Amino acid sequence: MCGIVGAVAQRDVAEILLMGLQRLEYRGYDSAGLAVADGEQLHRLRRLGKVEELASALEHQPVSGGTGIAHTRWATHGAPSEANAHPHVSHDRFAVVHNGIIENHQALRERLEQSGYTFSSETDTEVIVHLIHQHVQGGESLFVAVRQVVPLLEGAYGMVVLDKTCPDELIVARSGSPLVVGKGVGEHFIASDQLALLPVTRQFLFLEEGDVARVTRRDVNIVDSDGHEVVREWSESDVVHDAGELAGYRHFMQKEIFEQPKAIMDTIAGRVDQQSVHLNSLGEEALAVLRQVEFVQIVACGTSYHAGLVARYWLEGLAGIRCNVEIASEYRYRRSVASKNGLLITISQSGETADTLAALRLAKEQGFLSTLTICNVPGSSLV
Repeated sequence: MCGIVGAVAQRDVAEILLMGLQRLEYRGYDSAGLAVADGEQLHRLRRLGKVEELASALEHQPVSGGTGIAHTRWATHGAPSEANAHPHVSHDRFAVVHNGIIENHQALRERLEQSGYTFSSETDTEVIVHLIHQHVQGGESLFVAVRQVVPLLEGAYGMVVLDKTCPDELIVARSGSPLVVGKGVGEHFIASDQLALLPVTRQFLFLEEGDVARVTRRDVNIVDSDGHEVVREWSESDVVHDAGELAGYRHFMQKEIFEQPKAIMDTIAGRVDQQSVHLNSLGEEALAVLRQVEFVQIVACGTSYHAGLVARYWLEGLAGIRCNVEIASEYRYRRSVASKNGLLITISQSGETADTLAALRLAKEQGFLSTLTICNVPGSSLV
C-alpha cells in the first residue's frame, strides 16, 4: 500500500517528509523517494528498499527547501526499481506522487509520446506529470492544469503535484484514494493517512471524492468535482493508539501479532459478556437490518481475507448464518448474484484496498440488504 506525505512551510521540510514516510512503513512498500523545491531547483532523491535507505542518502546528499512531497511505493505498473519509484518528474520542473492505478495510462502514454514526450519509467504515474506539463505549457496555471488533467484519468488516484517555480504551493487531487490536509502555524501538510502527520499537527481536513485543492502555507482552496469552490470542515484528531511507532518491536508484523489479544479485548469490551452480545451502540436501524440477515458475503484481500475465513466459522457455527468468503479481485470481476436478505461485509486494514473498494461499489448495485465495513481508519474511502 503506497503512502504520500507533502509539506509547504517556511522551514526545511525534508526531515518532516522522511518522518512521515517512516510512520507509514507499516503499510508495506518496495521503494521510497522525495522531491523538495527551494525556489530555484528541484531536488529529488529515490531509493529502492526501505525508508532508511532514503534517510542514508539524505545524510550524504542533504536537500533544503520549504515545499516538498514524498512517497513509498508498492509496485503495480513496472517492477520495483529506483527508476519506477516516486516522485516522477517532467522537464526538471514538475514533480508528482500518486496513489492508485490509472487504467488508461497506455493510451495516454502513446498520445504523449506522439507529442514528443520521453518516458523514463514503466509506471502509469509518469503520464500524469507529463500531462500537467503539457497543460501548463499551454498557458494554464498549475491549479487549472491539474483540474484539466484529472478528467482525462480513468481509475483511482490520490496525487500531490509540485512546481519548482511556485515554491509556496502544492496542488492536491483525489478520486478513489484518500488525502488529508493538516494545519500548522503558517504551514500545511498533506498525507494519505493522518497517522503520518500526528507529530506535527492534530488539525485535519479530509478531502472528499473529486476534490482538487491548492495548498499554500496560509490557505487551502478547494474545488469540488462540479467545479464549485467549497469549504471543508477542519477537525481535531482524537487518535490515542499510535500505530506509527514500533514501540520496541523489531518490525510491524511482530508488533501486530503481539497486539492481537489487546486489540480483540478492546474491540469487544462492553459489547460481550457471559450471557450475550450487546449491539445497542449500532443503533436500532442497524439492529433491524441485522435481524433480517440470512446470508453473509465477506469480501477482502490478503490477511483481511484470512480474517474473513475465521469469521465464517464463527458466523456459521455460532449464529447459524450461511457465509461465503471471497477474494475481492475475484469477486469484482466475475458475475455474481446477490442473495435475498444478504449482507455484504468488506474488510480492509487501510480502507483503501482498490479491489475491495471496487467490490463494495459493485455490491451496492446488486441489491444486497445492506453492507458493513470493518476497517482501522475512520476517514478512509471504504468507510
